[in-house]
Amino acid sequence: MNVAELLSRALNFEFLSLEEGVYLYHKASTPELMYVANELRKKQVPHGKVTWQIDRNVNTTNVCIANCKFCNFFRRPGHDESYITDIETYKQKIEETFRLGGDQLLLQGGHHPDLGLQFYSDLFKQLKELYPTLRLHALGPPEIAHVAKLESMSHYDVLKALKESGLDSLPGAGAEILNDRVRRLISKGKCGGQEWLDVMRAAHKLNIATSATMMFGHIETIEERFEHLIWIREVQAEKPEGHYGFTAFIPWPFQDDGTLLKKIRGITNDVTGDEYIRMIALCRIMLPNIKNIQASWLTVGKQVAQLCLHAGANDFGSIMIEENVVSAAGAPHRFTSNGIKEAIKEAGFEPQLRNQLYEWRTEEKDIVQQEINY
Repeated sequence: MNVAELLSRALNFEFLSLEEGVYLYHKASTPELMYVANELRKKQVPHGKVTWQIDRNVNTTNVCIANCKFCNFFRRPGHDESYITDIETYKQKIEETFRLGGDQLLLQGGHHPDLGLQFYSDLFKQLKELYPTLRLHALGPPEIAHVAKLESMSHYDVLKALKESGLDSLPGAGAEILNDRVRRLISKGKCGGQEWLDVMRAAHKLNIATSATMMFGHIETIEERFEHLIWIREVQAEKPEGHYGFTAFIPWPFQDDGTLLKKIRGITNDVTGDEYIRMIALCRIMLPNIKNIQASWLTVGKQVAQLCLHAGANDFGSIMIEENVVSAAGAPHRFTSNGIKEAIKEAGFEPQLRNQLYEWRTEEKDIVQQEINY
């Protein structure tokens, strides 16, 4: 193996092996990785624009029995601070989102032991009846697996029922690192890695658009990071012809502030800006069958995210009118619509507003630019 040969093969969209990816991680320079990933981006996204989105993360509930050691957001059943979001709160937040130019709720919560398929089906139907143009990017594989267990149903049947109730797309939440050695240590109460992938396979059969994620920089090995990427790539390769599959891949570094991983095990986020840029580039290189790679400005900040746009990333994600889970672990960064567009322009690209399917949206001239306090 040598770096030049591997990067040449990558430029031809070949699937590199786990061992080859690890070799590049250790042996290739950052400029080499950035160059190849940027060339791949140019081929896969030839319009050259950087896309972004306006949506809002709203939590159905903060009650969860998964006990993830990196999460400060959840509350146990019966806790004084536990809640289930009521319809009036949804209405207020949806109408604010529309006023800010958004078209979607990223709707997620915890593994509530009492909230099954009927709850989510009824909620989705009610929201779509009230707001027919609202897009629901909702739940995630661990929540689908949780509901399937509660109902003794298959992933496919749960997803089919939710799609019929108004689910538009499925986030890639809860992937963390898909190797079960890692999952047993950081998120034992969630579905295993292979079940996460199986939920996505079922979603792809139903032509539900999905995204995929990776939270890295905690207890995983470098080999486990690349194993994760290869498993994602394999599921994408299996999707039925003409179906959406994974529309995007979003990697971000573990946020450690106040988490049990930090308090009990002493695990901290030591991912540098250079390492994040290298991982963005390697995601583009290792995932030639996923078109869109998103830089996580929320966790790494504006400047590092801007550099990622020259290292294979072509998407800046959402302004996130509201986000509670990652922020609860210390992610401090924020953008308005004007701010995210200016950041993209500063990096040398033209910003393009999009929806979850990466279809371009026309900006409304009267979009309110202030942030909502929540």
